[in-house]
Amino acid sequence: MKLFVVILNWNGKNDTLACLTSLLNIEAPAFETIIVDNGSTDDSVVEIVKRFPEVTVIETGKNLGYAGGNNVGIQHALKQGADFVLLLNNDTIVDRHFIQALLNSSQDHPNVGIFGAYPIRMTDPEKIDHLGGRWNSKTATFDLIGLGKANGFKTEEPLDYVCGCSILIRRQVFEKIGHLEPTFFLFWEEADFCMRAKKAGFEIEICYKAKLLHKVSASFVGGTPHKTYFWWRGRCLWMERNCSQEEKARLYQTVLLPEIRHIFKLRLIKTAQLFINKLFQRKNLSQKKGKLLQYKAALNGYRDFRKSSFGSGPSWLFGKRE
Repeated sequence: MKLFVVILNWNGKNDTLACLTSLLNIEAPAFETIIVDNGSTDDSVVEIVKRFPEVTVIETGKNLGYAGGNNVGIQHALKQGADFVLLLNNDTIVDRHFIQALLNSSQDHPNVGIFGAYPIRMTDPEKIDHLGGRWNSKTATFDLIGLGKANGFKTEEPLDYVCGCSILIRRQVFEKIGHLEPTFFLFWEEADFCMRAKKAGFEIEICYKAKLLHKVSASFVGGTPHKTYFWWRGRCLWMERNCSQEEKARLYQTVLLPEIRHIFKLRLIKTAQLFINKLFQRKNLSQKKGKLLQYKAALNGYRDFRKSSFGSGPSWLFGKRE
C-alpha cells in the first residue's frame, strides 16, 4: 500500500517546518511526503530542502490556490503509483499514531473513499475545529458539525464533507471523479469534492483516532475580508455546480439576493456614518472601517462570481491598491 502525503505551502515556512517535524515522529508504515510550494516569496523552499532533504518539493511558480496547488501534488502522487493520497494542511501538528489510525480505518471500511481526521484547535486543545458539514438547503450554507465542541465530541450524523485540513483519499476516487476543482481557489473546494464523491457512490467517514492540532485558516493573510470574499464567491460557485436548477432558483430568490441587498444597504449606511464620524470625531475608527471592508468583500465575491472572475481575487484583499 503506497501512501503519499501532500502538503501545500504558501509563505508558511514556520508552519510547514513544524508540520514536517511532527511527521518525523509518526509510527506508521513508510510513506512519501510531497511539499507543493505555491509561489512563496519567502525562503520557504530553501529551508525545507535544507532541513528535510528526503522530502519531494515541487514549485508551482505562482499561487494556484488550495485546490490548484494540491492538484499538482495529487497528480505527482498518482503517477508514482499512490494507493492513497493524504492532503494535509501545513498549519497542523499530527499525533504520532495519526497515519496508522487512518490506514487502519481504510482497511476496516473498504467502501469508504474519503476519511476525515479529528482536528483539535491548536490555540484551545480542549475544543475541536469542526468535523465537516451537512448542506442546509434552507440557508444555502453548510451546518458545521462539531464546531467548537469539547474535545472528544463524536457524531452519528452523516456528513456531506469532511474538514479540509486533513483528508485521506483512495486512488479510485480520483480515477472516478477527477481532482479538486481549481476554480474555487480557496474555501468550498473540499465540500465540492466530497459531494461529487458521494454522488459517485463513495462513502465518507471520520477517523476519530486520527488526531491532529489545527491552527485554523493560517493562509488567510488578509484577515476577515479575505475570508469573506472567498466564502461568498465559493458559496455561489458550489451552488452552481451542485444544486439543481429548481433549488438554485429558490435559494437565489429566498436567501442569496435578499442577503446581498441587505449587505448593500448596510454598506451605504455605514459608509455615510463613517464619513460623519470622520468629520466630527477623532476616535479610532478602525473597527468601523474593518466592517465596511467585510461588506465590500461579500459584494465583490458575489460580483466576481457573476462575472466569472476567479483566481486569487482583487488586489485590495492583500492590502494593495486596485
